[in-house]
Amino acid sequence: MRKETIAVHGGYVVDPTTRAAVVPIYQTVAYAFDSAEHGAALFNLEVEGHRYGRISNPTTDVLERRVAALEGGLEALSVSSGQAALHYSVLNVTELGRNIVSVPQLYGTTHTLFAHILPGLGVKVRWRHESHLLRERGKSSREHLRS
Repeated sequence: MRKETIAVHGGYVVDPTTRAAVVPIYQTVAYAFDSAEHGAALFNLEVEGHRYGRISNPTTDVLERRVAALEGGLEALSVSSGQAALHYSVLNVTELGRNIVSVPQLYGTTHTLFAHILPGLGVKVRWRHESHLLRERGKSSREHLRS
């Protein structure tokens, strides 16, 4: 499929009940469960499905599948803000006991994330001027460093 086609039609399978040709916008926060056990299995991530609108949504699922297809990825994750995306991205590449290296010239809330929130999670941030950052990247093969 061409990228233009993927952008418009990718990730969507026509609903056999409604036969909607385009992705419906689901404006709900709650989903029905087949049983209490089914609900528990959904929240325990034992089965696929939607459990709560802030966690997953059929409309958002299509967006994520389209982005993954357009970018050649396996999966994609959509979040409500760029700051949330940055937080998820950083947490994806680091963990307790790790270090990251960054320049100090950052957007305000990104600086707050790096200077205050990540250290509280056990991730040390080392601040380097841009000219020093290139030299530091050469040492990034160290086990606990992410740059």
